[in-house]
Amino acid sequence: MAEGPPPVNGVLQRVLDFVQALRRAGVGTALSEDIDAVRTLGHLDLLDRRQLREALAAVTVKSGSHRRAFDDLFEVYFPARPAELDDTPDVTDEPADEVDPDDYVRDLLDQLMEGEDEAIRQMARMAVDQFGRVEGRDGGVSYFQYKVFRAVDIQQLLRDMLARQAEDEESISPLQERLWRDEFEARLRAFQQEVEAEIRRRAAAQRGIEQVADRMTRPSLDEVDFFRLSAEEQAAVRSQIRPLARKLATRVSVKRKHGRDGRLDVRRTVRQSLATGGVPFDPKFKPRRPHKPELFVLCDVSGSVASFARFTLMLVHTLQEQFSKVRSFAFIDTLDEVTALFEEGDFSEGMKRMMTEAELVWLDGHSDYGHSFERFHAEYAADISPRSTVLILGDGRNNYRQSNAWVLQELQKKARHVYWLNPEPIQFWSTGDSIVESYGRYVDDMVEVRNLKQLAAFVERIA
Repeated sequence: MAEGPPPVNGVLQRVLDFVQALRRAGVGTALSEDIDAVRTLGHLDLLDRRQLREALAAVTVKSGSHRRAFDDLFEVYFPARPAELDDTPDVTDEPADEVDPDDYVRDLLDQLMEGEDEAIRQMARMAVDQFGRVEGRDGGVSYFQYKVFRAVDIQQLLRDMLARQAEDEESISPLQERLWRDEFEARLRAFQQEVEAEIRRRAAAQRGIEQVADRMTRPSLDEVDFFRLSAEEQAAVRSQIRPLARKLATRVSVKRKHGRDGRLDVRRTVRQSLATGGVPFDPKFKPRRPHKPELFVLCDVSGSVASFARFTLMLVHTLQEQFSKVRSFAFIDTLDEVTALFEEGDFSEGMKRMMTEAELVWLDGHSDYGHSFERFHAEYAADISPRSTVLILGDGRNNYRQSNAWVLQELQKKARHVYWLNPEPIQFWSTGDSIVESYGRYVDDMVEVRNLKQLAAFVERIA
C-alpha cells in the first residue's frame, strides 16, 4: 500500500485534531499557531509525508523537549501505512503463520546486516504479529512494545551484528569498530521505531486515534502536576492518598525496624567478653529508640500553590502516626496555626475551615513570605527543638517584598532539619519575584515536588 497521509479531503480535519492532541500533551500551541498549521497545507505536497511532518513541526514545536511528543503523535495521526482490518486482531485471534522465535531472530539479524529499510520495516511488522499483537481494550501501547522487546533482545542483536562483522573482516581497527557500532545502532533504532509505530498504528485503528494519543502522552495520575489536575483527577488523587499513606507507613516501619543499633553498651560488652578473654570480641549495643520527629509544616495556601498545599497537608496528616507530633501553619501574607482545624478527622472540612476561619490575610492577600516567617518566629519558634523537622511548602514568589531570610537561619540552628518543597519547575527558581535562592542557603534541602509520586518519595525520606 502506498505511503502517505490521509486523503486530501481529510487532511484539514486531521491536522486540527493533531494540533488539539499536541495541546493536551503539553505542547502549547496558540490559536495563531493553529492557523499557521492550516495555512501550511496550501504550500505542501500532501502526499509527501516527510514534508508534512517538518512543516507542521516548524509551526507547532517551540522547544526541543517537545519534539519527541510531536513525533509520537504524528505517527498516530499520519501513519506511514494505514491500518487494515486484518491488522487489528481481536483478543481471541491467534497470529497466523507463527514462526519459531529463534528462527525469526536469525532472519532479523540477516536483514539488519543487509540494512535495507523496507526489509527492516517488514521485520518490524512481523515482530508485532508474532510477539506484540494489540489485544484487549486498554490501548496499553507501552505494554505491547515491552512484549516485543522482551522477545527481541536489542542489545544481544547489537553484539551479534558486531561479531558477524568481525568474522567478515581479517582485521578491524578501533575506529572501524566504532563506525560499525554507530551504523548498527542506527539500524536497530530504526527497527525499534518501526515496531513502536506499527503498534501505535494498529492500536489507533482498533480503539480510536484520540484514545491512543491521549494514553501515549498523558502521564500516569501520580505523575501529573498538581496544577494540571482536572476536578475528576483531583478526586481520584484524593482517593489514592489513604492507600498510599498505608504503604508509606509500612515502608517507614520496616526501615526503622532494620535500622542501625543504638549506642555501644559498654557494661554488657565487658561482661560478655569476660568468659572468653575478649576473643572473639562481641560488642553489644543498647536498643535503638525509634526516632519519630516532630513535624512543623508551614504552607503557602495562596491561589498559585493551593492545590499543592492541599495534597501535601492531606498526606502528612494521614501519616501523622509516623511522627511524634504534627503542627500545621498556613499563610498567605500572614501566618496562623491551623492544627486544631484538622483534628476532627474530616480533612475536606478542615480545609474549608482553614480558608474561612484562619487569619491568613494581613494586608492585601498577596503572598508575603517575609512577614509570615517573621510572625512564625515571634509566636512559635520557641517550640522548635533538636527533635523538630520544619517543612516549608511554597514557590517562594514573594511579590518583591522583604525576605526575612534570617528567620530560616534561626530555625536551622534550632531544628533537626529544615526542608523546603517547591512545586515550581526548578528552571524557574530565582526568576522574577522568586527569592528561593535567598532562602535556599538556610535549608537542608530544597526539593522540586510537583506531583504525588515526588511527594510520596519525599515523605518516606523524612519520616
